[in-house]
Amino acid sequence: MNHARKRLFIFSAPSGAGKTTIAKHLLANYDFMRFSISATTRQRREKETHGKDYYFLSAAEFEDAIKRGDLAEYEQIFGNYYGTLKSEIQSALEAGKSLVFDIDVKGALSLQRVYPEESLLIFVAPPSMETLAKRLSERNTESADQLKLRLARAEMEMAEQDKFDEIIVNDDLEKAFQEARNLVERYAR
Repeated sequence: MNHARKRLFIFSAPSGAGKTTIAKHLLANYDFMRFSISATTRQRREKETHGKDYYFLSAAEFEDAIKRGDLAEYEQIFGNYYGTLKSEIQSALEAGKSLVFDIDVKGALSLQRVYPEESLLIFVAPPSMETLAKRLSERNTESADQLKLRLARAEMEMAEQDKFDEIIVNDDLEKAFQEARNLVERYAR
């Protein structure tokens, strides 16, 4: 079966399902792939770098970018804006690179609407909600209330997975890595 070549590999999943780990694995293995750096208004965490992990913008800067139409997609999540700058996508495509996205479900679906021919939507699913809850609580990055919000959001995101082109169930990380590499080989070549 012949597939159209894809340039935007869009990974989405509930928080804690492993999409970031899988995305980083692909970036380490394919030099023609580049990470799509999202813009956000959330506070920068200790080890994060502007222009490498995110483009950290003030709320006013982000809202100006919305008004100018500079974003391919954006959303407000847990009180902060997150979005993808059109310039980020354009520069990668012009350089002949494929982009790897690590974004939420709504953002993924929005990107597919804007770039239907170039996009491959890949949903990374946890083996179960119980496993996801365990992974999130073991991170120790959220309060109990934040954890409840994340799990409620995860249920909403899981309900959207049938809108994706491909699904990887992350019950075994090596197997998930292999499935992701297979998708790149099938769609990027």
